[in-house]
Amino acid sequence: MITSVFSKSRPINYILITTLLIICFLLYQFRVNFNTISAIEIAKIGLLLLLLIGSLFITNFITKKNGLSKDNSYTFLLFFIFLILFPKTLANGSIIVSNGLILLALRRLISMQSLIMPKEKIFDASVWIFIATLFNFWCILFIILVFVSIIFHVSRDHRNWIIPFIALFTVLIITTMFSLAFYPSFIEEYSKQIVVDFDFRYFENVFQNVAIAIYIVTAIVAFFSMLFILPNKLSNLHSAYRKVMFAFIIGLAVYFISPNKDNSYLIYTFVPTAIMLTNYLETIQKYWIKEVIVGTIATASLVTYLLQIV
Repeated sequence: MITSVFSKSRPINYILITTLLIICFLLYQFRVNFNTISAIEIAKIGLLLLLLIGSLFITNFITKKNGLSKDNSYTFLLFFIFLILFPKTLANGSIIVSNGLILLALRRLISMQSLIMPKEKIFDASVWIFIATLFNFWCILFIILVFVSIIFHVSRDHRNWIIPFIALFTVLIITTMFSLAFYPSFIEEYSKQIVVDFDFRYFENVFQNVAIAIYIVTAIVAFFSMLFILPNKLSNLHSAYRKVMFAFIIGLAVYFISPNKDNSYLIYTFVPTAIMLTNYLETIQKYWIKEVIVGTIATASLVTYLLQIV
């Protein structure tokens, strides 16, 4: 039933998933902050909710605009499922903001396959990534994806290699001026993020272990299935899919080395995994197999979500 409903891009599908996201988000937020909620907290919660909804629709734009999926809503659905699989993501403001900025960068980089205004796209993507690093320093690893895109499309023009450094200088100057004028301690506090931490002893309960086990299996299936599917895709889309795969690997790297990590740091891999898994689902001819795969992931996500908020 799930796959048949989301096998087409219908407005009702987007309304349904957006509504479910709002409900799940508010349930978790009120569970976490109910006793201390204030007007400022309500404003922050509202802003984070808008950013999450915006991330959903940016994801849908990336897949549809660049032809990374057929006429279905699987990617939209899967991104939502991954969000509720790790409820802590719904309350981690810096992660939500930085991931939204990375998605904006990914949108510009994938669209480079059209070769329309590549310099502007390189600059925009680089700026978004460097701004994202202000919220989570290790997002800086995504700048690798910018250089990968340059190699794929416009490597012969040496000026393109300089653009990311111009973007870095721009963000650095603006951030320094803002810090000196309004937040003098920002640089000192920010420097504390610049550490590598491979400590994975953050699991607080068995439900977090179950959730990450489900996601690891799903991500492995999605990634390796994409390796086999890629040769059958249109040649002009190969670079776009490769960038999605690189984004997944970089997202994993950010998760592995980030300090004070928890499962919410996997958010940087959600969209690449959703896109890759969507392409795998599209290759399956029998609906009942799709139903089992999506139904199992959705049910497991809902159950683990409910068990983690009670």
